[in-house]
Amino acid sequence: MENAMDKVMEYLKQAKGAWYLATVEDGQPRVRPFGAQVVYNGRLYIQTSNKKKVYAQLKAEPRFEICAFIDGGKWMRLSGKAVEDTSRDAKVAMLDANPGLKRMYSADDDKTAVFYIEEGTADFCSFTAPAETVKL
Repeated sequence: MENAMDKVMEYLKQAKGAWYLATVEDGQPRVRPFGAQVVYNGRLYIQTSNKKKVYAQLKAEPRFEICAFIDGGKWMRLSGKAVEDTSRDAKVAMLDANPGLKRMYSADDDKTAVFYIEEGTADFCSFTAPAETVKL
């Protein structure tokens, strides 16, 4: 059996150029494309800027959902709570795993923000197979 975290990472990496993060702002859903993730200290992390609305949305309401669609008519929905990690080491891990971010961010700037996923539940779905649910 494949490790749950490995399967989640596989879907995020194989997503069609981006996966989508949904947050809430003033009772309204907000969705935008993302593409940076890393597993650090056994936790799944995502990254944004603390200058963006998505950062304020996750701080105000940490519950989120991610959707990633991959070839073969398969997709994953991942929900949980986003917990900010302000440690430099977590930022370095994210930037090292996603070197393209280094053009815009550094571990020591005043805008890089990383969140790890807590209470994560992933639903793996398909047009042709039964759904599977795993906990992170």
